[in-house]
Amino acid sequence: MTMGSNVSLAALSENVGSAIVSLGWSSPTGEGDADVSVLLLDAKGKVRSDADFYFYNNPVAADGSVQLLGKEPTADGSEDRISFDLTAVPADVERIVVAASRYEQARFAELDDLKVTLADAGGESLLRFVIDDPGPVSAIIFGELYRRAEDWKFRAVGQGYDSGLAGLATDFGVDVEDDEADDETESGTAAAEGPAAPAPEAPPQATPLEAVPAPRPPADEEAAPKKRTARPRTAKKKVTLPKAPVKSLAENESWKSARLFPVSVLKSDREREMRATSVLLSVMAQVPEFGRRLTAAFGAPAGRMETFTEVSLPHGETPRRPDGVIRVERAGKLWTALVETKTNGNALKADQVQAYMDIAARRGYEAVITLSNDVALEGSPLVDVKIDRRRKHQVALWHLSWAEVAHQAQMLIRHEGVGNAAHAWLLQELLHYLQHDNSGCHGFQNMGSAWVPVRNGIDDETLCLGDPRALEVVESWERLIRQVCLRLGGELGQKVLPAQRARRGTDPGARRARLADQLCLEGRLQAELRVEGAPGLLTVNADLRTAKLRTSVEIPAPEQGYPLTWAKRLVRRLAEAPADLHVETLVEGETGGPRGTLERLRPEPADLLPKDSATRITGFRLSLFKSMGSGRGSAESGFIRSVDDAVHRFYTSVVVHLDAPAAGRAAAVAAKERAAV
Repeated sequence: MTMGSNVSLAALSENVGSAIVSLGWSSPTGEGDADVSVLLLDAKGKVRSDADFYFYNNPVAADGSVQLLGKEPTADGSEDRISFDLTAVPADVERIVVAASRYEQARFAELDDLKVTLADAGGESLLRFVIDDPGPVSAIIFGELYRRAEDWKFRAVGQGYDSGLAGLATDFGVDVEDDEADDETESGTAAAEGPAAPAPEAPPQATPLEAVPAPRPPADEEAAPKKRTARPRTAKKKVTLPKAPVKSLAENESWKSARLFPVSVLKSDREREMRATSVLLSVMAQVPEFGRRLTAAFGAPAGRMETFTEVSLPHGETPRRPDGVIRVERAGKLWTALVETKTNGNALKADQVQAYMDIAARRGYEAVITLSNDVALEGSPLVDVKIDRRRKHQVALWHLSWAEVAHQAQMLIRHEGVGNAAHAWLLQELLHYLQHDNSGCHGFQNMGSAWVPVRNGIDDETLCLGDPRALEVVESWERLIRQVCLRLGGELGQKVLPAQRARRGTDPGARRARLADQLCLEGRLQAELRVEGAPGLLTVNADLRTAKLRTSVEIPAPEQGYPLTWAKRLVRRLAEAPADLHVETLVEGETGGPRGTLERLRPEPADLLPKDSATRITGFRLSLFKSMGSGRGSAESGFIRSVDDAVHRFYTSVVVHLDAPAAGRAAAVAAKERAAV
């Protein structure tokens, strides 16, 4: 599409009751990012209330019409996805604006390959709009959905805003206050005067947004500052697990807590598959936030969900029994997905999945969802199935890894919260089941049969360029890094994604082939992780020649002050970090500067300074080294476990002690969240 053009969704697909809109961009450094937002507008072009503004602190509509799904890594960067259930959009909403914003001094001109795509409920891509020259703006409207009679249309917009998220939201009637100074002044006044007395009960009011932007006081109240008073909470408080475990009443450690989903009695893979399917689907049906979280990206509408197991469906002479069925009802319409499950190292079978795709197409079902410990990669399908494009009804094939299921449960019960304590307990029981040694649902567990031959070939220098086994190892490495991101993100409650520096249009296969050649020549696997709030990209380097893992982060030098002050402050910040942490000074125009272990630098931080005082310091690199596991599996001595442990240790013992990125977004968001409480 071109800027200003529009198209009817019904003209592109018959399956547009639900839609997935994806906003994408890439960054030359791998670090650039933006946040998406959605505004629901009435016939006057304004929000009906502030609750019609959806962004990172208000990601889900109560009626299910809008859900921000978060970021997904792609071959050339990342994309932020939004699920729309267009059948659930209130009748008085005429337009839906889809936008994105950056923070502080960051501008969209610093990002490449800005685009928006829209897919129907079956995952079929319907349209694409590329913004070629965004300019130095901090917010952009990518496009909008709008009603015409009974149909929905999409318009490519591409309009930029210099005033960022707050300016964009204000233009559409959101009542915002984006002044950090006022927030800080008010916080200081409240702290000096002490806590206010509780306010009396009041009738329910519209729930204020908890974040940027904070509510602006009425005009008649702006003249004289008022003491902040406590307001009645009008929104249900979300329930999460307590940070510290509750003290057990057991007499000793041999007493085991009773569990809703027992797992120790499972003896065969078939039993594990049946139990895992039943446990997962039952919790999805009973915890709406969780069920919606897992199915919204697959085009499921927001509605009443029921789940079933071991359903017999006719297929030729022999009926087929998919492991499960998910049904969602919305406004009298049904959305149905068949579920095929595998546990442990069992691979999905192409003939099974093909049969379920054929059954779903004949019966008018919308999707087939596969579940296994494997991680799907773009351009590298887990199973090859044939899709008959001549059929009027098309079925979408989706994949979930058990690691992603555990991640979503973890995010809800430990960070975002669910509707009540019973739902939190159900998710906790599900998480306990998935993490049990006997469940078979542990995520990516095996580097594959090519791992040992490639490792040995690198060791004895017999691995040749073009060896297909090197490509297999590269794909397994990418799957492992995806899983590491899910686990770390679930623990932190923050976005963790693989950072890609590739340009738009880069073929995933060509990129992996290039990495395979690098593995053959240099004997190294490398990945970069973008952790929200970290001062830089977290780099993971596996050197198969030396059997060493290196985790590192580069932090830029402060813009002000003296180099000796920087060095002293860095060493003080790392007081709790491991003594074997390597610290290296990065200098302009040279490959490396002074370096040493933290143990040696603690008494003499000045050793980090170059001998020539005129040499400009650009930053510091912090690194931890660890022996690499040799086995292809996830046992204690395996490669997978060693990578997971190395990333976890580096983040929790080093990165957490570092300053967040320069004053930018983290401080601004924190101040506004305090003001909104």
